[in-house]
This record gives sequence, C-alpha cells and structure tokens, in this order.
Amino acid sequence: MEGYRRDLFTRLRADIAEEVADGLADACEHYKRGGLSPDQAAAAAISEFGDTSLVVDAFRRASPVRRVARILIMTGPAVGGWWAAALIGTRAWDWPIAANARLAVGPLVAACVALLAIAVLTRRYQVLRRAGVAGCLGVALLDASVVTTVLVLGPIGRWLFIVAACVSAARLTFIAGAMRRVLPQPVT
Repeated sequence: MEGYRRDLFTRLRADIAEEVADGLADACEHYKRGGLSPDQAAAAAISEFGDTSLVVDAFRRASPVRRVARILIMTGPAVGGWWAAALIGTRAWDWPIAANARLAVGPLVAACVALLAIAVLTRRYQVLRRAGVAGCLGVALLDASVVTTVLVLGPIGRWLFIVAACVSAARLTFIAGAMRRVLPQPVT
C-alpha cells in the first residue's frame, strides 16, 4: 500500500492524494475487520480502488482547471474578434503605445493558448493544473491589460469597445471565480 500511496502523492496534488489515501486506508481497515490478513486487506483495497493511473486519470478528466481551459479556448476567438473589430475600427496602431508592448501581445496570446491547450490535452494531472492555472492567469492579464489600455487611450463611447470590454469583464469574472475554487485559500 505504501507504494500505491507514494505513487498518488507524486501524481496528484497533496490534498487530493491525501483524500484518496485516507479512503484507501479506510477500505483496508474494512477488509481487515472482515477477517482478511493485513496483506490481503491491502491487496483487496488496492483492487477496489484500481490502478493509480485510473485514479489519476479520473481526477484529470474531472478537473475544474481543465473545464475552464476548454471554455477559454472555445470562447477565445469570439473575444479576440470583438477586440480586433474594435481596435481596427479605431486605427489603434496610431495610439501612443510603445513598440515593445505591441510586440509582446502576440507571443503572450500564443503562450496562453499553448498553456490552455496543454491543460486540455495532457494526460498528467500536475501538468494540467500548472499549465491551466498559468494559462488562465495569462488570459486574465491580457483581458485586464486591453481593457485598461482602451480606457486610458481609446475613444470613449464606441459601441464595439463597450461590447468587447463587457465580454472581457465577463471572462475576468469567470476566471476569478474559477481560480477561487481551484487555488488553495489561506486559512483565517
């Protein structure tokens, strides 16, 4: 059982691995009370839970980070389309923005998409979680940056900017709510 437990802790977040390991220990105790020897009880508990790969894969498939990453990937083109229409319509390339800031947007968008895609496609839970959280935070940074830039430099009252800003605000709210559920909260 110790090897099973060790494998869980290397492949899952510590709090999830601890929960599964506690359930495994409870199952083992149940089998001991039923008359099995400690070795037989451990083998029966492990058999009941299944191979660690199956357990980890179940957590990966059910991961809220993976669900959020999928939603952001699916909605990203629509949000980008609203911003593209708004920025092109007002000739945003004439705005006083440093060249290196303009050049950073493309690679940042590509990095966010890559991280979110990794979160959706990977078979490894820890990679899913790290890539997904990083991708979500990157998208939040992009949304906050573009909304702030438009508020400071853009023409006020253009309906495309209003729609694009509202869509980004909704996405920021969604990401904030998701991260609140996903990231560990400090104990007060």
